Amino acid sequence: MNSVIELNNLGFYYIKDKWIFKNYNVNIKKGSITAILGPNGKGKTTLLKTILNLEKPKEGKIIVNGQISFVPQLFQTTFSYRVLDMVVMGRAKQIGLFSTPSKEDENLAIEALKKFNLEDFAYKSFSQLSGGQRQLVIIARALVANAQILILDEPTSALDLKNQMIVLEWINKLSREGLTIIFTTHHPHHALHIANKTLLMLDSENYKFDNTKEVLIEENLYKLYEVPMKHIKFEYKGKIKESLVVVV
Repeated sequence: MNSVIELNNLGFYYIKDKWIFKNYNVNIKKGSITAILGPNGKGKTTLLKTILNLEKPKEGKIIVNGQISFVPQLFQTTFSYRVLDMVVMGRAKQIGLFSTPSKEDENLAIEALKKFNLEDFAYKSFSQLSGGQRQLVIIARALVANAQILILDEPTSALDLKNQMIVLEWINKLSREGLTIIFTTHHPHHALHIANKTLLMLDSENYKFDNTKEVLIEENLYKLYEVPMKHIKFEYKGKIKESLVVVV
């Protein structure tokens, strides 16, 4: 697989010499899923901002080969947009600043909603949807931009367990369809469930990046969260599954 994102000796701070992260070297491959884990305040969102070119690195460089679409952590709107309008907004670059959406733009939006079985909600108010449905609509909006890279900031943070699993399953499916996906999370078992690679942001100059199963070992997780976790295996429907649980 070819690299689509490379972080070379990447460093960033808001206050001089108080590094959020420093000397990060990460290589993300086409079609892969990468999870980013770290406690609050360790720089997960800031790292995403540098990849999205919303913040300029203080040192090092970022190479991005492909267009990126971004799904924010929590999306709220003060205006009662239709679901279809929310998805069509993802076509903003193609439509242009002073143009109106074409029938083709609307058809592409409907097709994106069909991926998630949400086409029947196209003409309903976005605010009337459940949290899980809203999250899938925002992912659909990202898809119509025709990006090759999808970045999601804590995509399951406001969802119940059922909707968390729905979103994770769709992330996995979109990766199999060829999208490169990066997501931040506070749930290491989500990373274990779907991520090929995982980045642990332990400290400003201390990180782990490798195959997910090699990174999410109990020692590393204790360093990350300062709570003991155990890696467990169990049988479910005739298959051996793996997960992580907090020891209390």
